[in-house]
Amino acid sequence: MRKPVYLDYAATTPVAPEVAALMAQCLTLEGTFANPASRSHVYGWQAEELVEEARAQVAQLINADPREIVWTSGATEANNLALKGIAESYRASNASGGHIVVSAIEHKAVLDPASWLETQGFSVTRLLPDSDGIVTVDALAAALQADTFLVSIMQVNNELGCINDIKSLAAICGMRGILFHCDAAQSAGKIALDVKDLGVDLLSLSAHKFYGPKGVGALYVKRAANVKVAAQIHGGGHERGMRSGTLATHQLVGIGAAAKLAQEHLVRDAERIKGLRDHLWQALADLPGVKRNGSSEFCVSGILNVAFGNTDGEMLLLSLRDLAISSGSACNSASMSPSYVLKAIGLSDENAQASLRFSIGRYTTAEEIEFAIEHLRSVISKLHKV
Repeated sequence: MRKPVYLDYAATTPVAPEVAALMAQCLTLEGTFANPASRSHVYGWQAEELVEEARAQVAQLINADPREIVWTSGATEANNLALKGIAESYRASNASGGHIVVSAIEHKAVLDPASWLETQGFSVTRLLPDSDGIVTVDALAAALQADTFLVSIMQVNNELGCINDIKSLAAICGMRGILFHCDAAQSAGKIALDVKDLGVDLLSLSAHKFYGPKGVGALYVKRAANVKVAAQIHGGGHERGMRSGTLATHQLVGIGAAAKLAQEHLVRDAERIKGLRDHLWQALADLPGVKRNGSSEFCVSGILNVAFGNTDGEMLLLSLRDLAISSGSACNSASMSPSYVLKAIGLSDENAQASLRFSIGRYTTAEEIEFAIEHLRSVISKLHKV
């Protein structure tokens, strides 16, 4: 039985074989298995050395100082630490008030913490993007208030693939002394990232989005007096007091190796993947009622979101059993509701439910894309005859 063609790289990527091999060397007695915080013997020193090497590798991927990298369990925790940690520090010196701005199409890992902060007395503005899924500078500038202290906007949207101009958005905040957080889970390892050039104060990463293991990520925290993150997990004062917990050496070796590999593959991967994505879109564009969702100009190479008009979305997804694809974000895949991201850019419920996300990655082949094209055209043709 043929396995479905995997075109859901935006949900997760397989661990690169080179990365998995290095991780395996940190699990058993023969390897570097010790607690990196055990500084009284050579086993702990060796583990700490690998952890700090990984910290430097992740820092290099985004042009940060290694001391600015705080380990987390993934981008969800990193986003929570950024929003809640900054909000708690703000409230410590401000008895009331406090305004936060996020975009309406952020990942739930930002939207849900923002909603929780509203229950704690903070006010939140959710910016609508334009019809291409882009958050504009004018929209952000108009939303800022006298007590705005934090803005959180993603660099690449996980459903549409559209790329926000983070540098310009962060600059607006910087001029007003407002901290800027960026969820870069979908951009790290796919486009060039430079936190200094972008001017962000905090930035979230997740290893499993760039061929590293699940369960590990990082939060970049700018070394500046005004960037104060209150810990959300206590118990030992690890990670400069921002995130306690025994460090998982094998996981950190994994994210470090994946970051190094991503940097080496960055240009080559992006060019090849863009070619495959464009070929897929060109082969679908002439189908009746088909429309590309989101920006075609400012878009990461691996994501293509397509509305198949005049087609029952649920029936279409069920009929495409030979393709592993998504109708939206993986965290919402169990919901039958139309995507809130697609609704926010103006799609009707019908078109949103008839939209599919194809995401291509490092291991996608030209043959797999050809198979996907043939399968899609065949299925859609049959559905339109029903």
